Amino acid sequence: MFYHVKELQFNARVSRPDPAFASLLLEQFGGANGELAAAMRYFTQAFGARNPFPDKYDMLMDIATEEFSHLEIVGATIQMLLSGVNGALKNAADSSEIMQLLDGSAARESFIHKAMVAPQILTSTGGGPALTNSQGVPWTAAYINGDANGDLSVDLRSDIAAESRAKITYEYLLQFTDDPYVKETLNFLMTREVAHFQMFQAALDTIQPNFPPGVLQSDPRYSNLYFNMSNGTDYRGPWNEGASTHLGETWQYIDDPVKHVMETNGLLDCEPKGTPRTPELVAEMDREMSKVRSDMVKMATPVSGMQWNMDKDPDANGIANTES
Repeated sequence: MFYHVKELQFNARVSRPDPAFASLLLEQFGGANGELAAAMRYFTQAFGARNPFPDKYDMLMDIATEEFSHLEIVGATIQMLLSGVNGALKNAADSSEIMQLLDGSAARESFIHKAMVAPQILTSTGGGPALTNSQGVPWTAAYINGDANGDLSVDLRSDIAAESRAKITYEYLLQFTDDPYVKETLNFLMTREVAHFQMFQAALDTIQPNFPPGVLQSDPRYSNLYFNMSNGTDYRGPWNEGASTHLGETWQYIDDPVKHVMETNGLLDCEPKGTPRTPELVAEMDREMSKVRSDMVKMATPVSGMQWNMDKDPDANGIANTES
């Protein structure tokens, strides 16, 4: 259930109209890394998390709802930045207020040029925000369709990346406006991306084990191989020497990948090195993890007596008591 409060979460302000920046800001209204994409991403992910991870369901729904609030802030800011354009475009006469303000063809052409970053503002929406990116490309569910994978550890990693992309977009946008009020709003929105990043990271850390993503483990014959696949200066670091970050295996640096592939019959004759794991141990871990994840979902999702709203009985796991 959604309930709309007419006041914005953050009181957005604008010093003066700026149609050019309004066009750029559309990127965060209907773009791939914008607020609508974020809201829909977390909203759709939440459904699959509700029974196995009710605490994460609560978090995802809270953040999704906040992202809708941010969409409203961005839309309101765009509307204010287009002040003077909105109403004037509804007056087809040359004597309209905006045309009097833009006295002369040179001034009019300059104004049109500033707004042409996203021309739909002038030709389609009549001076209001549109669900497009800054180039006028319509928002699409393709932006988020790969972000609800049915495995929360995978989804949360995707969310961390999404918040990173949104944060850097706001960072770039801040460089293209001198309006102190708009900067104030963008700084708030950018900061909330940082906050959400930390929330998703903390939620991921509570799911243990969470590496590798999914259920199946990795093949110990290949999990710690680093192939030197380029000529020139070769760099060494924790990504190709010492212990790997999650599995704690010793990186095996393959200096000559071609020779190694030839000597191992296309890697088919590889043996695990630098790791205590074996194919047999991995197979056993696959069976154990499959049972853990399967039982978790089955226990939280009975096949009868289902309803979505939580039962008052805290032991009912969200399922109504159907006994008379």
